[in-house]
Amino acid sequence: MPRLNALRTVRILLAALLTTGTVTFLGTPTALAASHQVVMSGYAFGPRSVTITAGDTVTWVNKDQAPHDVKTTSGPESIHSPMLNKGGTWSHTFTTAGSYGYVCTVHPGMTAQLVVKPAAAPAPTSHPATHQHPSSAPAAAPERGRPIRSANAAAPPDDTDHSSKATPSTSDSPSPSTTPAAAAQQPPAVQGAASDTRPLDPLLLLAGVVAGVAVLCLLLVGSRSAAATSRNGGASQR
Repeated sequence: MPRLNALRTVRILLAALLTTGTVTFLGTPTALAASHQVVMSGYAFGPRSVTITAGDTVTWVNKDQAPHDVKTTSGPESIHSPMLNKGGTWSHTFTTAGSYGYVCTVHPGMTAQLVVKPAAAPAPTSHPATHQHPSSAPAAAPERGRPIRSANAAAPPDDTDHSSKATPSTSDSPSPSTTPAAAAQQPPAVQGAASDTRPLDPLLLLAGVVAGVAVLCLLLVGSRSAAATSRNGGASQR
């Protein structure tokens, strides 16, 4: 019996944890549709002007002795309700934004207006922006008496032809400014890679907690069954 009770407890705990995880994965909707009510009383719609958002539902309730209905006279959509007697209701969900005018066909003096605003767009998922900043590392100081030349720069004209022929051109040697420039371009790439790292998903933490609780429950069941077996063995030896 203790073993059966322990197994039953483990099953209940696992079912509760799985239910909690399912609710977490499903989440909640970003926006909930609202409901609005228009009352037909005293041969008039109340309120006569209603502003809603696309996706909302409007319910008309007849509280007059006389029958009434709802029929649009203008607007992006055309609707026409059935005839409503006293206490009758009728609902419609508006999905197209715009301005609607409607009337009771039995009593043309009963007019009203309905304004449907566009639904708000869902907020875009924010991602960490990658900003590239110029490297603040100082360039290597040039040697004294020796000008810095780039690899593509042409050698300056020399006033004496003999000196240009006797000494080799310094433009053929690799420029000392090339290595610092290549090194200066590396920090932005490292910063971009670091900024793309996303925070830890909380759902993974929940899955780890569920697995840990399940393992703990199984260990408790095993220890209880082992204790029961040892007690039964001791009793049989006596």
